[in-house]
Amino acid sequence: MATYRELLARLRAEIEEVTADDAAASADGPVFVDVREHDEWAEGHIPGAVHVPRGSLESRIERLVPDRDRPVVVYCAGGNRSVFAARTLEDLGYGRVASLAGGYTDWKRNGYPVQLPRSLDAERRARYSRHLLIPEVGEEGQLRLLDGRVLLVGAGGLGSPAALYLAAAGVGRLGIVDEDVVDASNLQRQVLHTTERLGQPKVESARAAIEAVNPDVEVAPYRERLTSDNADRIVGDGWDVIVDGADNFPTRYLVNDASVWHGVPVVHGSIFRFEGQATVFDPRTSEGNGGGRRGPCYRCLFPTPPPPELAPSCAEGGVLGVLPGIVGSLQANEALKLLLGVGEPLVGRLLLFDALATSFTEVRVGRDPACPVCGEHPTIREYVDYVEFCAGHARTAAP
Repeated sequence: MATYRELLARLRAEIEEVTADDAAASADGPVFVDVREHDEWAEGHIPGAVHVPRGSLESRIERLVPDRDRPVVVYCAGGNRSVFAARTLEDLGYGRVASLAGGYTDWKRNGYPVQLPRSLDAERRARYSRHLLIPEVGEEGQLRLLDGRVLLVGAGGLGSPAALYLAAAGVGRLGIVDEDVVDASNLQRQVLHTTERLGQPKVESARAAIEAVNPDVEVAPYRERLTSDNADRIVGDGWDVIVDGADNFPTRYLVNDASVWHGVPVVHGSIFRFEGQATVFDPRTSEGNGGGRRGPCYRCLFPTPPPPELAPSCAEGGVLGVLPGIVGSLQANEALKLLLGVGEPLVGRLLLFDALATSFTEVRVGRDPACPVCGEHPTIREYVDYVEFCAGHARTAAP
């Protein structure tokens, strides 16, 4: 039976080792894999390195470094653990693996750049512990969420569950746009609000609920209706994502136009009686499609608003109380995916939910090249009177 030293010596003879000078000068652009423990990583690491503690290497490396043909340099503190880790990667099918001789200590001693990472304190590590266990989130992702900024248009049926889940997840700044006050009829579905806060402005009721859930979250209340006059001020305040919980068409078209012009993705949701829908409108450009927009906008899906008799509001037609909880939670999920940069957002996909059948249907939605706002030759370049825009189409559609 071999001793540790004998096994280490044998593996050293079998795997490739590179010096700090060789690794830094490599023209292949290797990915550095840091297999040290969390407390070691927190004291500094090689810039751009992937952190996978040795004990989690087999279960996590394939997600973090999916390309098995890419050059990989594994390192630890002094160059011993990385030898064993390099052999593990070879056994997993990675074909160009090397261990950093002398480890991080030698890298730092030779004057190569190091990065001191931000880290969560003990209290935050406890609060977000279930996120930290997920490879796609982890500490880096949680820090990204804490830096995240999400604007919620509406603190009603959809905005309520979305706000609560985004706050619980640790999204650092939530803006809430709503001019209404809490009414008794809201309490059947708007779970941000309580009987004790009847008559309070919804933005203040929402702030109280969010701060009770998570003191890490900063709430930016906008007690006003989103209009053409204030859209640039509010939407242009540096948001990463907009969650659209508006209950009327003029606001939806306004949110869409502002998001396109400010380059902010919108997580859209709508509800009526037993039916709901959700999608993501992302106006940002993508290198993968030659610099074109990633997906359609709201106007691509609905070039003109439907007549009022075909789209009554919840106040007119009613809504099952639990339905906005389902759709608003889907919106929160999409917002978190966008902030983390994981998964496949609902871009170009309209998700329809039928509460009576408990069924989901997905409809593909394409971008309209002739769209007047996001198309190849846009004709709408500034805000319009959105109430008149919707009313005018209703009059045109009337017999």
